[in-house]
Amino acid sequence: MPDNAAAIAEIKALLGERLSTGHSVRELHARDAAHTPPALPDAVAFPETTKEVSQVVEICHRHGCPVVPYGVGTSLEGHIVAFRGGVTLDFSQMNKVLEVHGEDLNVVIQPGVTREQLNEELRATGLFFPIDPGANATLGGMAATRASGTTAVRYGTMKDNVLALEVVLADGRVIRTGTQARKSSAGYDLTRLMVGSEGTLGVITELTLILHGQPEAVSAAVCEFPDTQSAVNAVIMAVQIGLPMARIEYVDTPSIIAISNYSGLELSECPHLFLEFHGSETGVKEQAEQMAEIAAEFGGGGFKWSAKAEERSALWKARHESYFAVRAVRPGAVGITSDVCVPISKLAEAIEATMADAAEHGIYAPILGHVGDGNYHTLLLVEEGNTEEWEAAQGLIHRMNMKALELGGTVSGEHGIGAGKMKYMAAEHGDAWSVMADIKRALDPENILNPGKMVQVN
Repeated sequence: MPDNAAAIAEIKALLGERLSTGHSVRELHARDAAHTPPALPDAVAFPETTKEVSQVVEICHRHGCPVVPYGVGTSLEGHIVAFRGGVTLDFSQMNKVLEVHGEDLNVVIQPGVTREQLNEELRATGLFFPIDPGANATLGGMAATRASGTTAVRYGTMKDNVLALEVVLADGRVIRTGTQARKSSAGYDLTRLMVGSEGTLGVITELTLILHGQPEAVSAAVCEFPDTQSAVNAVIMAVQIGLPMARIEYVDTPSIIAISNYSGLELSECPHLFLEFHGSETGVKEQAEQMAEIAAEFGGGGFKWSAKAEERSALWKARHESYFAVRAVRPGAVGITSDVCVPISKLAEAIEATMADAAEHGIYAPILGHVGDGNYHTLLLVEEGNTEEWEAAQGLIHRMNMKALELGGTVSGEHGIGAGKMKYMAAEHGDAWSVMADIKRALDPENILNPGKMVQVN
């Protein structure tokens, strides 16, 4: 039988004041940025070293006590909610950049380092880490959820940018996966297994990440379109001819209105593409000009581009603040966000189906998308405690997920599964989902690592 109290007593003896059972601390770790109902852990531990993580996990393993890794709480499907109590491992004290290997274009960090912190420390080196999910998430959490974001069309996702990991397994053993070499054919790819496992197979305590050279020039552009199909067709054409865009964001009309009101940007009330190009000064100018021609071919107008840092920053600041812009439309409402990803040829069909569904049911559901890779998001605003609105929102999200599967896509391009999307795993993966459960049982037979997420084992 699990004995959380005994585990916590042992961990208290190990960590002292760095283990908290105070209500306020536990409450801060009871929910993420999702709409998932909160649940308090029994205690929150603040380890400083891999050895301490190993010792804590080993203690929890002996007592059957759940362990939930925690970064900064920006996940969106209940990933870090301690539904079964236990110990939350807060990695805020493991936030150091350990080694920068400039010539090899990689960096070794602890899991509590955030993406903004890393890029600030890399500023003088001429290198940067490109994955940008919008939130200033920890890189340990980004690896655990296989995050991506606005730059994935050019730089890939976390799975493409993690070379090696140090991981604490469920019984406290510490393993290293991968090396600093860019490729290997030696054994199972345990790095890829851990990236995206959402803390259910092991606890990440160190990461080796791929870096990229800061581009000589960066330009941003914005273009308006008469409808969704036109915007997506322009993107498809740009992707097919190999135009090397760094970001391609679709922003629908309700989102544009919200962003304009919130940020002060003056944008026409119609669908837009936000774009960014990286390269030489000549290269980014040519890319922008070529994209303008493509956009015009599909009815795009008002194409504006700039290499000025302040104008570029204003555009992407407005995009990244879109969540708050939409929330400001209905102050006090609860935000329910979801994402899916489909083949890019099916993207317009998927988005238009969601838009029609929202209109039919009278739901305010602005849509934004990383359209270069077929990923789009919606944010629904629901009055807290309004059962009818809640059920309508959940119905729309359900149909959005099932439509993505119908079109050959996935129920999550980057938010992950957590607890919120487990109900779709069998429909998407079939018998492969039971294989995932077999892997979970093999590595975590007591089911102490982030239980109740990703897979169903008991």
